[in-house]
Amino acid sequence: MHALVVTAVAPERDAVTRGLGAAARRLPLPGGLALHRVSRPGGGPLLDVLAAGAGPAAAAAAAATALARGRYDLAVSAGIGGGFAPAAAVGSLVVADAIRAADLGSQTPEGFADAAALGYGVVEHRPPAALAAALAAATGAVAGTVLTVSTVTGTAARAAELAARHPGAAAEAMEGFGVACAAALHGVPVAEVRAVSNLVGPRDRAAWRIPAALDALTEAFATGFTAALAGTLAPAAGAPRTGSNDA
Repeated sequence: MHALVVTAVAPERDAVTRGLGAAARRLPLPGGLALHRVSRPGGGPLLDVLAAGAGPAAAAAAAATALARGRYDLAVSAGIGGGFAPAAAVGSLVVADAIRAADLGSQTPEGFADAAALGYGVVEHRPPAALAAALAAATGAVAGTVLTVSTVTGTAARAAELAARHPGAAAEAMEGFGVACAAALHGVPVAEVRAVSNLVGPRDRAAWRIPAALDALTEAFATGFTAALAGTLAPAAGAPRTGSNDA
């Protein structure tokens, strides 16, 4: 089992690698990117952790770069994000049962129309149901839709609009849909894990709990994450992909 874990920034990447409990080996990628490869003592899944940059475009480009250079069985978008009350409280974890592009589309006189309704492609990717359930159970996470936004919500009105348009939303972040698009192009299943640092709504930096969320992310990868992967996903069969996982 070989998984690619994509975060936005280095503190998220480091929170993941700390949770995996083993030293990471740095492997360079084009464009100044680098995989941080973690081989856990005693075997188990091999994980490459990549800080891709913020936003769906950066996440898609970096994830596609890594996926093109090696064979992976799973791509995971991981990091911190905002939680929708009451589904996900600050400090909790959310595992995506759906990854949805929340603001990809057009404003019309009748309201927002997403890209799928306009005939421009998909706006949602779904992780394997058994995997999402296993990850949620192993980490004590809430299972729900994780919205991908290009602009983080900062008002009560915007939060209410998103919640009304996406009733199953538990969290919002900026990278999941980009990782999911890259994974779909390479025929690899996807998952998303978010630790909640703030509630979706009015922007209040004083209320953010980023260190606590990073600790929760570390704990998620320390408590059963890799076991859940091994128990629900078999390594992909067939010829290796073009390129090398040794980057």
